[in-house]
Amino acid sequence: MNPYRCPNCKTNRSRFNIIDQVVNAVRLDPQSGEVIEDYNGRDPGPLHAKYQGPVKRVQCGSCGLIEDERSFIKFGEIQE
Repeated sequence: MNPYRCPNCKTNRSRFNIIDQVVNAVRLDPQSGEVIEDYNGRDPGPLHAKYQGPVKRVQCGSCGLIEDERSFIKFGEIQE
């Protein structure tokens, strides 16, 4: 674990919400928005782009900013 610091409010170093992102690939009906197919761990095929975003996001417990964990880690490395 690395020390965090909020890049927005710049003072918070201790209160954070860690958000684990869970990806669920689905195919929706274009008219109703209903789930037609839930791939649930199966390969959705070549026409469905795979999720390439962060596994974790972090929310500042003071100001509410939500960002990629790397932003909080990089700002936590700065000593003032």
